[in-house]
Amino acid sequence: MRSRIFTFIILPVVLSACASTVPVATSTRTEETRSEVPQTVRQKPTHQRSVNPFDSARQCVALAMYWEARGEGRLGMVAVGSVVMNRVRSDAFPDTPCDVVYQGGETPPCQFSWWCDGKSDRPQNQVQWGLALNTATEVLAERTDDPTGGALFFHSTAIRQPWQRIQTAQIGGHVFYR
Repeated sequence: MRSRIFTFIILPVVLSACASTVPVATSTRTEETRSEVPQTVRQKPTHQRSVNPFDSARQCVALAMYWEARGEGRLGMVAVGSVVMNRVRSDAFPDTPCDVVYQGGETPPCQFSWWCDGKSDRPQNQVQWGLALNTATEVLAERTDDPTGGALFFHSTAIRQPWQRIQTAQIGGHVFYR
């Protein structure tokens, strides 16, 4: 298991630390179409480790944390990143962070609504994107505790409970479940 974590998580994090990140604009999220987004940001990963630094585990986890919890600070981001990593460890989900994040494809139903909402996935807020990248590095290196209690699912508090699952935590605007 440790060798799998090193191969799929730690090694890409180390490699991506040397690569440049996605260019970030300073305006709010726009209604851009997918065709306007650089292919390196939108490219769906394969089950093989990609040499494209934009498909790294760090990039995938950071995008999930940014779009799901950018307004909830570091703890909210750690919670979302923990769900991604809990899924990687589960036999019920894909084996890599990118495959977990992009599971279901770009059309609904997908696992993370930001991925299949038809909007640009390019981060717009530089400060929050930087926090997401740094936090993703910590989550992938297992330097954070899982504040979700092993959750595999979450949803916004604005949505009624869509599942009959065991609630493990409520962090910011999200409720987490096993």
